[in-house]
Amino acid sequence: MTLALIRDDTPALPGGVDLAAWTRWLQDAVVPEWRPGEWDPQALLFTGDPNNPRTRANSCRTVACSTVVHTRSFCSVCVKALSVSGLDAEVFASEYLPQRMAATSGQSPARCEARQEDRHCGYPVSARGVCKDHYKLWQDWKRKGGPGGDDPGQWLASAEIQVEVEEVSMCVVPGCPTAQDSGLPLCAYHRRRRSADARTGEAGQDAASWAEGQVPFLLQHQFSLRQLAPVLQLELLYAVQQRDQRGAKLDTQCVRHLTRVFAGYGSLLEVDRPTALAMVERASNNTRAHVKEFLRHVQAGYEQASGNGPRDSEVWDAVTAKVASRYSRSGRRYNQGTIDFGRISQPWLREAALAWARTTDPDSYALNRMMNSCVRASQALDARPGGGQDEARLAFTDVDAVVEGFRDARKPDGERYSNSVRRDLLAKFFQMLDFGRRAGLLDRMAGGFARQQSHSIPSDEDNEDEIGKAIPESVIAQLDTHLDRLGDGFPYGSMAPQDVHLMFRTAYTVLRDTGRRPIEVTSLKSACLEVDGGEFTLVWDNHKKKRYRRRLPITKTTATVIQVWQQRRRQIGGPAHSRSYLFPAISEDTGVHHLLAGNLARAIRAWADALPVLDSEVPGLDGFPLPFDSTLVFPYAFRHSYAQRHADAGVQPDVLRDLMDHRSIDTTMGYYKISLERKRSAVNTLRLQVVDRSGRPAPMASATAYEARSVAVPYGNCTEPTNVKAGGKSCALRFQCAGCGFYRPDPSYLPAIEEHLHALRADRETADAMDAAPFVLRNFTDQIDAFKDVSDTMHRRLAELPTDQRAEIEDASRILRKARAAEGRALLPLTVIHRGGGAE
Repeated sequence: MTLALIRDDTPALPGGVDLAAWTRWLQDAVVPEWRPGEWDPQALLFTGDPNNPRTRANSCRTVACSTVVHTRSFCSVCVKALSVSGLDAEVFASEYLPQRMAATSGQSPARCEARQEDRHCGYPVSARGVCKDHYKLWQDWKRKGGPGGDDPGQWLASAEIQVEVEEVSMCVVPGCPTAQDSGLPLCAYHRRRRSADARTGEAGQDAASWAEGQVPFLLQHQFSLRQLAPVLQLELLYAVQQRDQRGAKLDTQCVRHLTRVFAGYGSLLEVDRPTALAMVERASNNTRAHVKEFLRHVQAGYEQASGNGPRDSEVWDAVTAKVASRYSRSGRRYNQGTIDFGRISQPWLREAALAWARTTDPDSYALNRMMNSCVRASQALDARPGGGQDEARLAFTDVDAVVEGFRDARKPDGERYSNSVRRDLLAKFFQMLDFGRRAGLLDRMAGGFARQQSHSIPSDEDNEDEIGKAIPESVIAQLDTHLDRLGDGFPYGSMAPQDVHLMFRTAYTVLRDTGRRPIEVTSLKSACLEVDGGEFTLVWDNHKKKRYRRRLPITKTTATVIQVWQQRRRQIGGPAHSRSYLFPAISEDTGVHHLLAGNLARAIRAWADALPVLDSEVPGLDGFPLPFDSTLVFPYAFRHSYAQRHADAGVQPDVLRDLMDHRSIDTTMGYYKISLERKRSAVNTLRLQVVDRSGRPAPMASATAYEARSVAVPYGNCTEPTNVKAGGKSCALRFQCAGCGFYRPDPSYLPAIEEHLHALRADRETADAMDAAPFVLRNFTDQIDAFKDVSDTMHRRLAELPTDQRAEIEDASRILRKARAAEGRALLPLTVIHRGGGAE
């Protein structure tokens, strides 16, 4: 390649940077044959190929338009034409035939339209479809009275056209794709640039010499390194190639912006990170990301040039150290990251961790888990006498302290890790010790610092599903009204926005209606539905417990949503390795062959955060519901909601265990325990609010007494012994409760009482229309008045209470009404398991 060489006597930059040695290293590091067809090493010009998925360059959506744009959209010319066409965007894209464009459009100017017999003018268009010379001739023709007005078409068709030049040489600026302008060695663009330099005395005597230092006319998908200092040329090219090597898209606009920002520097080593970021403070996030990455690549390259490898220090850059990613098929990293071994305080443990990482070459997931384990052990040792610095003085009590630290390992938010995670972290620490001993790194370590039989964390499933994080059904109903916004603005490979929306909407529906874990939803196979006698069954895999091809009955509504996506899924295709999955991977290079559970979580998180305020079931001081915390809306929470929904509805525990695919019914019973605890707390609140038929307080002595008497009548508690014993089937007054001395209502029955009042009023109108006897109408009227007195009394008592106490009573009332509805066995869509094919 023709990047300039640096002389050996080039002075070093401040800080002892040897530019000559650094330049020689860069010349060996850059790839001359990089991106053939896009990178021109002679002209130092990159021209993005719209057909290369790793270059951020796209053809205009208009099929007949050759303009290259930055996004998957129309070019500016076609946007204007679309706005006045009145056509649908898809129809416009397929039918519109754009006119030839001039240089002002951002593309290479078209050729002049002037023709003389078989001769075609070779100069570029200047205005109105003709070159500068023919434009002047057309203007002269108009002044002489030639017809056609402002349209040169008639003049172009006349016999007066003269074409003197048919073949025109290109502009002498290296890499410039534009033809020379009217006999000059420069194109019109560079002619204007040289004229501007002439006014400041920078044009020189020779146009060809001036052209050597100029940047070519750049289109949107191009960048040039010509204007940069020789070392900076090499550094930017090296950084771009490193970015390309890790699989990131090459954004020509960002690189072009950086060439302007750093044009005054001789090397990126002169610029520190804060200064560089300040220079692009108002630029896009993508440009800022490019700056960070380019500086990191250049600094890491200089360390290598100085004899320090990317894994020699205690702080590794994941990209330059080539720490593989688990989430791409090639192992290539798409995200940046830093591994800081300095977080491990004890030198012996830090050296063992470094040796393990260099020897085993783990991917980033395994390395981070091992680092997490070692850091936690280091923190536990820090609290011991001597801080665990001398491995020869460690004792059995020290390893006890380390194990105790793992038993109480917590997340950053203070929540304790699950048993399985804590066991894995502990196991990894002891694996590190075993490695160190085998490698001869821990020969001085005391023999007592080793794992004993008592150093374990028990395995259990008591909190397998983090019971208690269910999203209330009222909140789910509110979420459902905004499903049209799920997935908005979420980029997913080359998938169209409407398809991204449909995919995430389908995944959400399956989460909500089936209670499967997120990974079980995202890994569904394309053929995940079975039909038997009109009944639909979902076929899914329990990855957590390694039980595959499980079956779950689902409703026809849920199945229809899946079928709609299945039909669209077949049309959009997607990555080849995702063809057997319902939800495809984001790209061909993704290591996981289906939609990542993390991407589903991010889409739901962005959706929930962008929604209007969601109402919770808790009333505020003004009586209106308090806002629901949107951070509680996450994929796994819908599994809790599914289980709690069935438990509250009275579904039998063994049936719910099969629906949830739990091994132990103890895990399933956790949901029933929550239902019972809520009900017990509500009963203890409302038993003190019981009144008699006249509105006088008549609190129940205990929760047991309340529940025993609540089964008697639908409008309140009954204390008449015979009726209570008969479960409400032996009322001597035929349920005219408001006139009975044994009637004991409380605020939880207010909706039932008011509903009964509406029914009584309707019955009285019916009786009056039937010309019923006066005593019948009088009986209805007396009952209405009595129940209205009960209702008004309780409403008045509630209004007199403090706001917080009233809110507590209203919350307890909702819980008891829900529990009473469940006792009536309100049917849910999923209450039956086919033992033969449901959950073995």
